[in-house]
Amino acid sequence: MKLTPENQALFTELAQKSAIKQQVYQVTLKSFDTLKEIITQYVEHFHAFTESKKDTPDILFESSSHGQFEIELKFGSDILIFMMHSNVFEFPRDHEVMKTPYVKEDKSRSYHGIINIYNFLADSFKYNRVNDIGYLIGRVFINKDGSFFIEGKRELSYLYNYFGSKKFDSAAMNELVEAAIRYTLNFDLLTPHYDLVKEVSVAEMKNAVDTISLKTGKRLGFRFQSDDQKI
Repeated sequence: MKLTPENQALFTELAQKSAIKQQVYQVTLKSFDTLKEIITQYVEHFHAFTESKKDTPDILFESSSHGQFEIELKFGSDILIFMMHSNVFEFPRDHEVMKTPYVKEDKSRSYHGIINIYNFLADSFKYNRVNDIGYLIGRVFINKDGSFFIEGKRELSYLYNYFGSKKFDSAAMNELVEAAIRYTLNFDLLTPHYDLVKEVSVAEMKNAVDTISLKTGKRLGFRFQSDDQKI
């Protein structure tokens, strides 16, 4: 095979795009490692606080790392799971980010890593309730420059709305963790409507007792696995 100008152009594009994606991955991974340290510090600060307050009840507040791309923060009856995706993405052409001067100036800035934040009930894992529902409460997009923005619910959504204006540094990470905890505290488990749970078959009850398969989520309340009614 003879190297042609077309081949060279293709190989140059491949090398450039691969280099950008590798840079994004490394920046995101470094950011996630720092985020894990900050989450650990939150646990330390909480325990220091409770030790200084003698009348504070014994409340669970702990973190645990599950491999390179996941850390879990457990407090009270909730779990927050921070999970970095191992792949690099690009925003769709019609995304608002693609219309910003920041990205128009350098299209490679549209490539980003993602850190997802999920909220689950602690009992869902404790009792192996595999049918329970968790919620994506926020996700962080980070590009090769370390610039970021957050899509999320309530407390998380307002942090930074302008891509390119802020770096995902320690201060931003602290705000993120605090906002995620605050949102979770205000995101309560709702009691379902009586009519949605008033009937249950013997098979459903036996199954619930045997496998703890009551489907629970903060906006579901609880329901049996076979209940297909919308809540």
